[in-house]
Amino acid sequence: MVRVRIKSDTSLPPTPRGVLSPKARRNDDNDHQVRQSFTGHVDIDNIGYGGTPINDRRYDNAHLSSALSKAQSIAQLMDGLGFSTFWMAEHHFQREGTECIPNVLLMALHLTHMTKTMNIGCGFNITPMWHPLRLAEDYAMADILSQGRVVFGVGRGYHTREVETFGAPLIDQEANRELFEEQVDIIFKAFNSESFSHQGKHYTLPPEVPYRGYTLKELTLVPRPARLPVECWQPIQGGSERALGFMAKHGIQGMVGGGSAEGGAMHNVVLKWQSEHAKLGKHIDLGERLCFGFHFYIGESKQQCIRDAAKYYEENMKMFGELRLNRAMTDEQIEIMRDPKRAPTAKLPRIEDAVQAGGFLTGSADEIIEHLKQLEKAYPGLDRISISPSLGVPEAVILEQLERFAKDVMPAFKDSRAEVKQPAIVK
Repeated sequence: MVRVRIKSDTSLPPTPRGVLSPKARRNDDNDHQVRQSFTGHVDIDNIGYGGTPINDRRYDNAHLSSALSKAQSIAQLMDGLGFSTFWMAEHHFQREGTECIPNVLLMALHLTHMTKTMNIGCGFNITPMWHPLRLAEDYAMADILSQGRVVFGVGRGYHTREVETFGAPLIDQEANRELFEEQVDIIFKAFNSESFSHQGKHYTLPPEVPYRGYTLKELTLVPRPARLPVECWQPIQGGSERALGFMAKHGIQGMVGGGSAEGGAMHNVVLKWQSEHAKLGKHIDLGERLCFGFHFYIGESKQQCIRDAAKYYEENMKMFGELRLNRAMTDEQIEIMRDPKRAPTAKLPRIEDAVQAGGFLTGSADEIIEHLKQLEKAYPGLDRISISPSLGVPEAVILEQLERFAKDVMPAFKDSRAEVKQPAIVK
């Protein structure tokens, strides 16, 4: 996902835990931000609805490992083009070649050594698969060793094969959310406190055990991040009041759409996001502290892009439709999608529908710029969007697309200045 800062002077509300104050911002003070996220797919063949079914794909270890060198190539190109942040996703056991980076903190630290100024983002660390204190420690080390170039992110997960294998719940969504929330509470407590303790349903920290002549009552995270408060991002899928309120409480910023999610601005989510902040006395403008996500493909015209990118969109649907991340798909459609003989002519989601709905950003540079300018008008607090290459886009095409976007789209927002407005009131 590439993130583009489309405004540069939107004022931040009072800074709670988890949100960078203006003084603490790293590479975010540019006139524009452009960020790209790589979920970790290898180059795959025979794609699209008529191609190899997702569950039939198998690759050897050498090819699966190529996701790491692919990530490095993308990051190094972006760094040279002046991109702000490169984001990667944590996933496990993806023998189909779709998401092949199991430790984004480790990879992020490596990439800070391979690049000069660009930030590297964790989009996202799947918290239920971690012990919260181990995740907090690992991020603190990455923050210090990278001199602040690694950006933190948390998520609940969406693959049963991953989360349940690590001993955490996912099929039971309520149990998953309950565990996640307690873990995030612990992480921020550890980040922000010189010493802390915690008693909850899943964790008692520290255990009250004898230690060198006294009973253990508190802990100190060693080391703690050098930059506080910690900037943190989280994906927004359903946008429930509970989820948005929890994020607002911790100052976590939200990614709406893109990557594994349906793209585009979900207006009702934006309204609820503003409302949940208002309940805490934090009055923000529409779109503030959010990033809107889109899959993208840039070319000479919208028609040409649709023809060229259709197979990538379809491969993306084969992956994420099965996981129920496209809520509009029926059981019958998912079953048909598994059959390369029936799928090409069946009534399945098509790229044309996604483009029409605003979830797939495509066309010429001028068409994309116009779309983004319209977003500026509709959401006065919005200062960044994300654009993600769909699953199946090969390395060479990703590199070409990023270079084209940097040269043809980014300059249109370099000197963008937003009119500062009073936050809109949510009715």
